[in-house]
Formats: sequence, C-alpha cells, structure tokens
Amino acid sequence: MSEFFLHGFNTLGHGLIGYVIPFLFVLTIVVFFHELGHFLIARWAGVKVLTFSLGFGPELVGFNDRRGTRWKISAVPLGGYVKFLGDDTEASTPSAEALASMTDEERAASFHHKKVGPRAAIVVAGPLANFILAALIFAGMALYFGKPSQIARVDGVQPDSVAAASGFKVGDVVISIDGSAIESFADMQRIVGTHAGSALVFSVKRDGEVITLQATPALQDRKDAFGNTHRMGVLGIQYNAQPGEPNSIPVGVPEALKIGVEQVWYIISNTLRFVGSLFVGAGNSGEVGGVLRIAQLSGQAASMGFQFLVQICAVLSVSIGLLNLFPVPLLDGGHLLFYAVEAVRGRPLSERAQEMGFRIGLGLVLMLMVFATYNDILHLTAS
Repeated sequence: MSEFFLHGFNTLGHGLIGYVIPFLFVLTIVVFFHELGHFLIARWAGVKVLTFSLGFGPELVGFNDRRGTRWKISAVPLGGYVKFLGDDTEASTPSAEALASMTDEERAASFHHKKVGPRAAIVVAGPLANFILAALIFAGMALYFGKPSQIARVDGVQPDSVAAASGFKVGDVVISIDGSAIESFADMQRIVGTHAGSALVFSVKRDGEVITLQATPALQDRKDAFGNTHRMGVLGIQYNAQPGEPNSIPVGVPEALKIGVEQVWYIISNTLRFVGSLFVGAGNSGEVGGVLRIAQLSGQAASMGFQFLVQICAVLSVSIGLLNLFPVPLLDGGHLLFYAVEAVRGRPLSERAQEMGFRIGLGLVLMLMVFATYNDILHLTAS
C-alpha cells in the first residue's frame, strides 16, 4: 500500500513540474481579465484604485501609474485582487477607521461611499469580464476553425444499448432534442453527455419523415487519451465520416460571436445543473476539482497544442466568473448579496454582521478548497 502512494505522489510531482507553466499561463490570463473588469468600472465610477495585484503575498515586481495605482505581481500566483480607497483587506472589506477620518475629497473617491448601484456594477464587472473573455475566445476559435459540419447521422447502433432499445436505426438523422435544434453530431454528443439519467425527446428524420423517439442516456465512465476518467451519458450511437465529407464549415463574425455566447451559456447551465445535483445527492462529488486538477488539465491541453490550452482558458474563465457570483460572503456574489439587502433596508448591514458574514464565507471557501484538493490528490495518485 505504501509503495502505491509513493508511486502516486512521485507521478504527481513529475506531473506538476510539467504543468506549472501552462497552469500559470491560463490562470494569469483569467485572473487578469477578472480584476481588469473591476478596475475599469471602478475608474469609470470615479473610485480611486490603490492596488492591482496578480497574486497574493509579498510583491515581486511592480510600478505606479500616473493615477497612483500600484500595479504588481505578487509571490503567490493563485489569484489576484483590486484594492480600492477605503478597503481594509484584499477582499474589499471596509476599514471603519479609515472611512471615518476621510476628507470630503477622499470620500468622493472612496468605493464604500459610492451608492449601491455603482458598487454593484464594479463588483459584477469582474465575473462579466470572465464571461466576455470566454465568449471572445470561443468566437475566435469558431472563426479560425469553423463549426462542426457532421450531421447527427446514425451510422451504427450498438447492440443492447439505449439507442437500440429506444428504436434508433441506421440512417436516422437527429434534428432536435427536447425542442433544441441539432446542427451536428457534436451538438448531439454534448447534450447526451450531460443528461445521463434524464429522459430526452428526439426528433428524428427517417426515410423523409420526422418521427419522435424517447431515450434516457446511460451513465458510463469513459477514459480520454491521458487516462482521465469522465462520467457521461451515452446512447450507443456511432458516426462514421464519409470520404470527402468536411469536418467543419466556415462562419462569419456574427455567427462566431453567437457561437461564443452559446458556448458560455452551455458551460454556465451545465455547471448550475451539476451543483444542483450535488445538493439533492444525485451528483458525483468526486468530480469537484481544484487547483491541482486545473494544473493537470492545463498541462495536458498544452501537450495537445496551443488551441487546446486556449480552450481550457475559456472554460476556466467561465467557471471562475460563475463561482464568484455564488452568494457567499468573501466572493463577489456575497458582496452583491449585501448590497441587495442594503438596497431593501435603505442602509447597509452593521459592521458586526458584515464581519460575521465574511468569516462564514472564508470558512466555506476554505472547506471547498480542502475538499477539492483532497479530490485532486485522489484523482492524480490514481492516474
């Protein structure tokens, strides 16, 4: 048993060394755009920005811009922050002492003296910047590579599969699932893969007529090229590209942007569905990953090519943006929750209530980090 764990951790160590640069590349881009969203809207709202930091802890290198903002790179590259005038910590908690002693000029530039609307706009700008970054990356990939063109044609049905039991036949073409149009086999795979155990209604074109079939994708474990196991829904349908059949078709800028937005919404909706399944006990908590798994995926994507690394960057950008919108004190969503309460009450929560909220939020975030890291270690040592 001890030899197994020693081998696992040796593998983990060698893997991390190879994944550090891709991981830092991906995380730095995502964090930079997140904080840039906060920064730009703060400047627009007339808030003085004291610090723009990539990373936490001691400063490694930095400079001051002409407006007095300190731009710096810090020693711990696992996030970043923007600190405003009046903030007591990197989490933008207010400093009561500093706020009370401000001059009128300082109050005009203080984040905490702004009305609820501007403060909420500054906070939500970070996650929104993440969504915009991801949409632009996906749109750029669609412009460069085109969109999948293989129609959702059934070229084979595996015996004793869900597809066989549901009445699918060779030659069928799936045109919609639950009312959503299917333009390619990849579209069908994406929906089926994320709806294991859910009954889906398929509109299928067969011999010139449209018929309706119902199927519930079965949950199966599938391994990718790197040996990572993914749990997904499958029907048992095969597609075989025909000679001369194009894999993709070119798209223009408007359609590429539409594809980018759709990809972002697809990730958001499936993430929320997964979180909901965890709350009702139907989801697999082992799929919750943290920093180590992100590093692993970044390294694996980099080994496949730059385009795959950029794609991981887009997916992570959406995930971080969405996570920050969860109504947990310490995250952006927690600030928005406090502002919503303030808007209803007509005055902010007491300093004591906010402090307790941030402590609870810190505890929840730390618990999530520990749980995700535990899952990562189990996953990586088993690889």
